[in-house]
Amino acid sequence: MSTALLIDVLIHGGALTNSAQALLTAGAGVWFGNVIAFALLYWLLDGGGAAARARRLPGGPVDLAFPQHLNPELARAGWRPRFGDYLYLGLTASTAFSPTDVMPLSQRAKLAMGAQSVISLAVLGLVIARAVNVFS
Repeated sequence: MSTALLIDVLIHGGALTNSAQALLTAGAGVWFGNVIAFALLYWLLDGGGAAARARRLPGGPVDLAFPQHLNPELARAGWRPRFGDYLYLGLTASTAFSPTDVMPLSQRAKLAMGAQSVISLAVLGLVIARAVNVFS
């Protein structure tokens, strides 16, 4: 189900959201889709993408500062973020609505993290609002 369709159903109601289980399942699917989509965005965005990061020596320009960048003693020599690191970033940004351990350095990374937090908060708010309406 697309995000736009879910938002329309949540706002206007419908058979899908009359069941608490269906509502929570649909909401979780959209939320998880948000996590995956932004993890892919961060992976493609950071330092010009995975291919550019692989060609560059460690210490080159990055859009996101991982703890291993800030304190090289935390990682093995030549450490570079992998997709799992960006997936974790997407998960924490959707859960905490803010940066946790990875700091955005560029304006585009800050805008992406802000957009992800707003989308995640909106989905959560709509699901909770509809759930209250269903139980009323």
